[in-house]
Amino acid sequence: MFFRNCTWAFLLMLVAAAAQAQDTAAPPSRGYTIFLRGTPIGREDVTVRADASGVSIVSQGRMSVPSSVTTRRAEVKYSPDWAPLAFTLDATVNGGDVTAISTFTNTTVRTIGTQTGSPYSRELPISPQTVVLLPSSFFGAFEAVSRRLVNAPKGTELRAYVVPQTATSIKLLSSVSERIQVGKDFFEVVHIEAVWQIPSTGDLGLSITAMKDGGLVRLTVPSQGLDVVRADVAASTSRTQVFSNPGDEAVMIPGLGFNIGATLTRPAVAAAGTRLPAVILLAGAGINDRDGMSHGVPTLGQLAGAIARAGYLVVRYDKRGFGQSGGRAESSTLVDQAEDVRSVVKWLNERKDVDPKRLAVVGHSEGAWVAMLAGARERKLAAVVSLAGSGSTGSELVLDQQQKALEQSTLSPQDRASRVALQKQIHAAVVSGKGWEGVPANVRKEADTPWMQSVLTFDPAKTLEDVRQPLLFVHGALDHEVESSNSERLAEMARKDSKSKSVELVVVRGVNHLLTPAVTGEVKEYESLDDRTVSKDVADAVNSWLAKTFAAVK
Repeated sequence: MFFRNCTWAFLLMLVAAAAQAQDTAAPPSRGYTIFLRGTPIGREDVTVRADASGVSIVSQGRMSVPSSVTTRRAEVKYSPDWAPLAFTLDATVNGGDVTAISTFTNTTVRTIGTQTGSPYSRELPISPQTVVLLPSSFFGAFEAVSRRLVNAPKGTELRAYVVPQTATSIKLLSSVSERIQVGKDFFEVVHIEAVWQIPSTGDLGLSITAMKDGGLVRLTVPSQGLDVVRADVAASTSRTQVFSNPGDEAVMIPGLGFNIGATLTRPAVAAAGTRLPAVILLAGAGINDRDGMSHGVPTLGQLAGAIARAGYLVVRYDKRGFGQSGGRAESSTLVDQAEDVRSVVKWLNERKDVDPKRLAVVGHSEGAWVAMLAGARERKLAAVVSLAGSGSTGSELVLDQQQKALEQSTLSPQDRASRVALQKQIHAAVVSGKGWEGVPANVRKEADTPWMQSVLTFDPAKTLEDVRQPLLFVHGALDHEVESSNSERLAEMARKDSKSKSVELVVVRGVNHLLTPAVTGEVKEYESLDDRTVSKDVADAVNSWLAKTFAAVK
């Protein structure tokens, strides 16, 4: 989606735990790489033992930011029916020892330990079969979540205890079968979408990839830019095949100093030697895989199939620094992403099966901004399509989305006002480089990035001034993440200020920001959507406009 949170709530729940002798006959461990915004920040080695006595999960590892954390040993044990039995951890945080031991009954948990030399004791009521988590230094603990949810029905809710004193819950939104490609080999997995409901910090979306037996492959917190990935899957030769169409072909496209991992989707029927029109698809903020998976909807994957069936060759790709694409995500800006589009255009121009005069770029959400930038910079593009794009500046958009979130919160008016003031201070500091006084260090670390600066300073009106290509703006009438009035504003700007001679607007009734049919279109409705298919009306609007636009190309 458009706005990526500037805080890393995952790492604000840091505590630690006590040492325990290592098992002498432990199963082989699995290594995981921890990424923040695409940058490796640590590693964790996890050993899971599951037998008639229950399940134990043991971990050790290191992490460098936002604190220096060394986990010498973390362990959680469960009975065969998933009742928690014990938790221990022995760690060092910024050079200080931190320990904890948790003991459980059916109704309570008691944790004792020390934190940087100070002892503490906590007791909390819990529910039976609670999962035990320590999300700042024991990501392997999510193995219990993946094992519990991998075959669970939609709507299943797990109670979760965050050591040492927070009771939370995790609700299953959806689960779909996928394939992960490592090199040329594939293996079957399940992709789980869930929401972690945390009273102190609000809800966090979770994406979990698990083996069919529930073994943890990948844990992603999209809003925080956090990825914990099994080492073999984290390799540059691997990618998750979230969605596939007939005619899909995996390709590598030369970029600016790195390769771009992509999928080419061909029409089912095309005469030999025919040069086809081609379409490049772009995802929104925080959606980094080529299939555009969000809330169980592979938006780009489904669009690729629908557009290819209309006779077009379609390209979708992993963003730089993710999946099979090289490059560095942490320094990527909107302009950098537009340059990646230009690399794809160059590659398409050199293909014998592509008509170089009929190339289009279609961007969804933030991808619409990138599509406009690419159109302004690349004259070889013949058409630009915006799907659910924003007509506000980046700074206005972020504040608007924050306001919507605050309106649905239980915070007092004073707390709301202080958060808005802090957000405005952060915006000014990101743009000017000054005025960070009073901003928490971890918030600054997440906000003070090239990407955030490029978003906050982006003005679609200025970009549209340099767009010459025909423009189509499509928006769902029920979009409440980026209201449909945004596309009306974009179309008005384009007609007034751009160099385009053709500007069209289509507002599709009954469609939300995910481009799927909806009843209310509110974000909270996403988890209960029965139809997770991109609306045929959206695809038809794009296809019919492309046919008309390309017919005029000579």
